[in-house]
Formats: sequence, structure tokens, C-alpha cells
Amino acid sequence: MTYNERFHVKKGTGLVRDVFDEQNMARLQGKIGIGHTRYPTVGGFSIEEAQPVLTSVPYGIAMAHNGNLVNYSELAREVSQENHRHINSSVDIEVILHVFGHALDHPVGNTAELSFFDQICQGVEAVFNRVSGAYSVVGIIMNKGMVVFRDPHGIRPLTKGIRKNEDGSIDYIFASETTMFYTLGFEPSGNVLPGEVIYIDESGAYNRKIILKEKFTPCIFEYVYFSRPDSIQNEVSVYRSRLRMGQNLARRWQKKYPKIVPDIVIPAPSTANTAALSFANELGVRYSEGLYKNPFIGRTFIMPGQENRKRSVRYKLVPQEFEIRNKNVLIVDDSIVRGNTSREIVRMIREFGARKVYFVSACPPVKYPCYYGVDMPTREELAAAQNTTEEIQKQMGVDVLLYQEIEDLVEAVTRK
Repeated sequence: MTYNERFHVKKGTGLVRDVFDEQNMARLQGKIGIGHTRYPTVGGFSIEEAQPVLTSVPYGIAMAHNGNLVNYSELAREVSQENHRHINSSVDIEVILHVFGHALDHPVGNTAELSFFDQICQGVEAVFNRVSGAYSVVGIIMNKGMVVFRDPHGIRPLTKGIRKNEDGSIDYIFASETTMFYTLGFEPSGNVLPGEVIYIDESGAYNRKIILKEKFTPCIFEYVYFSRPDSIQNEVSVYRSRLRMGQNLARRWQKKYPKIVPDIVIPAPSTANTAALSFANELGVRYSEGLYKNPFIGRTFIMPGQENRKRSVRYKLVPQEFEIRNKNVLIVDDSIVRGNTSREIVRMIREFGARKVYFVSACPPVKYPCYYGVDMPTREELAAAQNTTEEIQKQMGVDVLLYQEIEDLVEAVTRK
């Protein structure tokens, strides 16, 4: 979505490459815009639930976010019944939009004495006071500029970058990851801080303020799974953190199973590739991409529905028989959440003639649901919530199962 006098919107369902083409991209005119690709944890999967979402009062405001609200249902009732604002979808960013919009439309104090940035700060403060959960938000206000803010705990990432133009002007970019910065000619410029609001007006004037300070509690699953390995999150390299995950896990393996040395280490591609590489190096064992990943199948963890996830595993992964047959194979995966992918991988490795199969997880056992934007909604779905490690090992059909310890995972991410 962009604007120049009016909002220009293009939404669709499916992959970005299937939704956008040159013709509809040409319609997105203006020098300020926001885009969003959705991994639904609240609401449906239809185009009506796609972000950005829009309200015309006041000014005309559009927003998109990364995160998940804990008190969405309660807020939706308040916004509708008390603030008299219409909720048009079931996505939680629309509630944030209306809380912000209502505060902006009903400022505290004389507006003649308040700068527009002061009014924005009041709106963001209202969001911080009323909204509970994880949210990194980017919005545009018609004929005003761009507003960006991050929840006070900084649960979801929000990076920023700058691009200096020949005429001396500066372009700004805000995103969940830094991965596209280099391609677009932007230099990383740190992060939007927890509890911070940034407002850039149409002239390029840059305003920022910390509204609320709370304990910084970023989601560690960003480093385990979500983020691309070439991303920098909260000044931490995702690639280096995953190397350390594999290193710490290998040291734990050597301590617990000193007499078990696999013939080969294979990642469950592709999020686990980096951890598997350092795991193999630490053990002095050959690393091999013994599972070929079909590049045309998406990430199974974020697919909607159990059956879709289970069905797609065999479509996605093909074992390399000459790397597996008659070998003791150790598989490294980023995590075991529901266990669907892990069981299918083990079954395929067995079918292709492995003598023994060992399995290690770079993430500790996932025992509790996440309410902050990871699709782990109920304990009943989580393998480790219902079973011991020994029971999961038996269900998976592996000879040894080892999880990362939580202190080793934290050390891997925070090591300087």
C-alpha cells in the first residue's frame, strides 16, 4: 500500500511472486508505503484478512504488524462498543489501528499546543496502555508521513535502515529482517527499540521517543527458526547464533554419548543447515546434505493445518540414498514442535537403508503454547507437552534423541 493524495492498495493470497506483477506494481504510486506477508496466527486465511488494514478516521491511517495480541477479544469489544469504531476483519492489527486512531482523534490537551508528533506519541501511549502482546507496527498517515513503533518488551523484531541519495536526502526502511537491505541499497541502522515510536513526516524530518521502558524479552525462536540466516536481529547475527547452537549441542552430545560417533551428520533442511554444519565440525564427522529439499515447496511449520504440513513433508524432502544406506545417520533439526516433520524424516531415512538413526534438536523441548505470534496454540499439539523425551524417541523411531538445553540455547544467542 502506498499513497499520494489517495491510498493505492494491492492485496492477494499466495506467494508474493504470484500476487504482484509489473502492472499492479505500477499502480502503487507515491514515496511512502508499507507491505506485508502474512503468517496467520489470528483470523482467517482469506484476502479480507490480509494486511495492511485501513481506517479513514482520522486523516486516513493504514497499518501492518508482526506479532500477536493476548487480549484481542477484549479489546475488539471495547473498540466496538465503547469507542464506536467498526471492526471489519478478525486480524489483531485492526484493533491496534483503532486504538491508535481513537486516541489520535481524541487527543489529551489543546491540539493547538501539541505538535503532530506529540499527538502521535499520545496515540502510541494509548496502544501501550491498552494492548497486551507482541507487536511491531509500521503505519502510514495520509498527507502526514510514516509512524513506526514496537511493543515495550521488544518481543518481535523491527530493524531499520537508511539510504543516502545523491541530492542529500535520506530514505528510511523498517522491516522484520535486514535481509533485503543490501539488495535495495540500504545500510543497517540498528533497531526500533522496545517502547519506541518513530515518526517521519513527508519532508523527511525524523522524530523518535521512548514512550515506555519494560524488560527486554525478545523471542528466541526468531533465531532458532523464523529468521533467515543472513539476518541481524537485535544486533545478533542469526547465522552465528545457529553455528553456536550446533556447537553447544555437539558438546552436550559428546558429554552424554562419548562412545556414539555417527558416520554422517545430515540437517533437516534448510533452517537446521547451519547448526548441523557446526555440529559435524565439532564432532569431526562428515556433514552432508543427505536430504534434498524441493525448492518449490514452502515451509511446513507455517502451513495452515496439520494435514497440509504432514502431506508436504514427503513432497518437500527426498533422501540421497548413497549418503544414507548402511550408515549411522545423525539428523539435526532446528526444533521438534508437533513432531510431524521429524517422524516423517526418520521414516524416510529408515526406508533408504540407514543402520541407525540419531536425532538432535537445536531447540529445547517445546512444552507450552506461544501467544505472541508463533503457531503453537494448544498443549495438546505439542509433542513435549504430552510425552517424556524417552517416549518421543520411541514414537519417532530413533535410536537416540537429544534436545538442546535451555541454558545452551541462550548462551548461543547471547555469546559476545
